[in-house]
Amino acid sequence: MGNANGTQAGTIVTEFFDAYRAQDVERMVDLCSDNADFHYIPIEGWGRQRVIYGDGKVRTIGKTVWTQLIDSFPDLTNEIHKVTSDKEGNVAVECTLAGTQKKPFGSIAPMGKHFAVPHVFLFKVDSDGLIDEISAYWDGADFYRQLGRLEVD
Repeated sequence: MGNANGTQAGTIVTEFFDAYRAQDVERMVDLCSDNADFHYIPIEGWGRQRVIYGDGKVRTIGKTVWTQLIDSFPDLTNEIHKVTSDKEGNVAVECTLAGTQKKPFGSIAPMGKHFAVPHVFLFKVDSDGLIDEISAYWDGADFYRQLGRLEVD
């Protein structure tokens, strides 16, 4: 199996962010392969009986994270600053995610605060034109700080 060309891959990833901006999680997932990998590096969520990390598959962990983000930040949006792709189906996206917290997100209680945090997303798009891997990086400490959650170890 080959990879999508750079132009096609960039277009597919741009569609993904359009769906994210529209808060259409089903469309985001539909743009991904059935077994697509998901890596949101700074995410760690404490549940009732376990810790959930932002690492797994798009259709399980990814869908859950996106749904919770949109539920907690009903005005969640993204602004793309730069999209770079190559002929191997690799796409890098520099963007800013932003929103105002209305409900708890993991262990972060809502205080009505707004966040705007730069992100770097790395995608791999396969020859079928589906996203096969998503990795995202951002400053989790800054995210917490902007939302008013300050921790001291």
